Amino acid sequence: MSEQSPTPAVKRADEIDYEPVDAAAGLSKGVLIGDSDGAPHFAMRRFTLEPGAEVPSHTNAVEHEQYVLSGEYVVGIGDEEHTVSAGDSLLIPAGVPHWYRNEGDEAGAFLCAVPNGDDTIELVE
Repeated sequence: MSEQSPTPAVKRADEIDYEPVDAAAGLSKGVLIGDSDGAPHFAMRRFTLEPGAEVPSHTNAVEHEQYVLSGEYVVGIGDEEHTVSAGDSLLIPAGVPHWYRNEGDEAGAFLCAVPNGDDTIELVE
């Protein structure tokens, strides 16, 4: 049995709904392309991290590939802290604790690609 090819899709910017992320005040997420758009393997999301926002340390069941679009903020991955800015790329393996903190005066924004399917998120205490 062969897998059916996905249907090409174009999703316009004004079709993206951005919603606050419950675990972190000042963080919002929009799904640019995902399984509901016919993407069979990956979802591409855009996050905005407002000035002063902090995302607590957590793990995800799936890997994350991220690309910083704008701003500058600090990302903790495992035991290391990294200040990132536009043009930087990150790989956060599944199960690795990570967090975000925007100490600047402007919002940070990044793209995040993840495999489709269950992504259990656990806060790290």
